[in-house]
Amino acid sequence: MVFVKVVKDRSYYKRFQVKYRRRREGKTDYRARKRLVAQDKNKYNSPRYRLVVRFTNKDVICQIIWATITGDRVLCAAYAHELPRYGVKVGLANYSSAYCTGLLLARRLLNKLKLDKTYKGVGDATGEIFHIEDVEEAPRPFTANLDVGLVNTTTGHRVFAALKGAVDGGLRVPYSEKRFVGYDAEAKAFDPTELRKRIFGGHVGEYMEALKAGDPNRFKAQFAKYIENKIEPSALEAMYKKAHAAIRADPTAKPTTKKVPKQQKAHRPVSKTPEQRKGDVQKKIDAFRASTATKA
Repeated sequence: MVFVKVVKDRSYYKRFQVKYRRRREGKTDYRARKRLVAQDKNKYNSPRYRLVVRFTNKDVICQIIWATITGDRVLCAAYAHELPRYGVKVGLANYSSAYCTGLLLARRLLNKLKLDKTYKGVGDATGEIFHIEDVEEAPRPFTANLDVGLVNTTTGHRVFAALKGAVDGGLRVPYSEKRFVGYDAEAKAFDPTELRKRIFGGHVGEYMEALKAGDPNRFKAQFAKYIENKIEPSALEAMYKKAHAAIRADPTAKPTTKKVPKQQKAHRPVSKTPEQRKGDVQKKIDAFRASTATKA
């Protein structure tokens, strides 16, 4: 058999497709996922938990997930669209709301595991580096690794705000301060006041004031929800402080109150029983006999 060299040029790669769809579409970073999911054999199938943080245009999703052979399992979840319950009705996808969502997840999970009294985390967010410590004669802190998905882990990204909220809430998540707001790479120094400012919406307040003074029409369009809810730039810090306290007071999930119709429309007719079919045939026979009798 003659050896034929396969020339992998542009036409070859245009036809070449990766076998699995999620790999082909680039929806999962499998290099990172393998290291987050793979567990040592001597751990006897113990779960390896991940703090999964995802963002949409209007929401923040924080979940604690562990992997099994049959698929991932969600232990606990928190969403930014729950924050109006705690007094945050605007900016549900910004940096401050990401922190609140991470805090809500941590307190909800620890409440579910009966560890909320043992590991309380940080009562007042100061932006300083905090790592949960073991408590003697008590279960160890709940540990999870951060799963950022496909986001670019640049300094100041919102995904690290959710991480900070979860850590301040009492979870143990390995991290360093190098990706938080306030870290200076050149000086290799971290300023917690900058991070605290972001946690309490200081950057939003400054932008609101600058836009209001420079372009009032754009301010009215961009911050219409803030104006509708009568939220001033100076009131943002108080709003987020109240939200943090409310989350700690009651982190439990509440059932949704969606209006569901009483009877769902069937996509296909329900099959009839043999007795029903015989009855339908008999009705047709009786109707035919009655019509012929009237004609006669």
